[in-house]
Amino acid sequence: MSFRATDEAVHRFIRAFVDRDVSLLADLLAEDCVIEPRQPAPDGARYEGRTACLELCRTLIEDRAGRFEPEAVVVSGERATVRWRHRFGEGPADSVRGVTIALVRDGLIVECLGYGKTG
Repeated sequence: MSFRATDEAVHRFIRAFVDRDVSLLADLLAEDCVIEPRQPAPDGARYEGRTACLELCRTLIEDRAGRFEPEAVVVSGERATVRWRHRFGEGPADSVRGVTIALVRDGLIVECLGYGKTG
């Protein structure tokens, strides 16, 4: 897998959340995709398969109470690390920072594991 294919896939995934456009994900998630968001603690839920992962993403994207702000992306081969902030209000304490570790194969998101800072 080339750096470029991973970079393009991960940035498209991020853009779907920033732009609130679930249609960007339709052909980006692998059939055997696995997503583990940071909630519920301590391990997060596990979503398996394109349909389940797409529905989770749709729910997150359509949640107008929060917004996703990417802070940094590091790509290495098939892996990418995305540092982000999720805002759920306007106050300075109304957010959480975290990281998602993604695996991309053949230009498709295969795995996204989310971790967050909580107090």
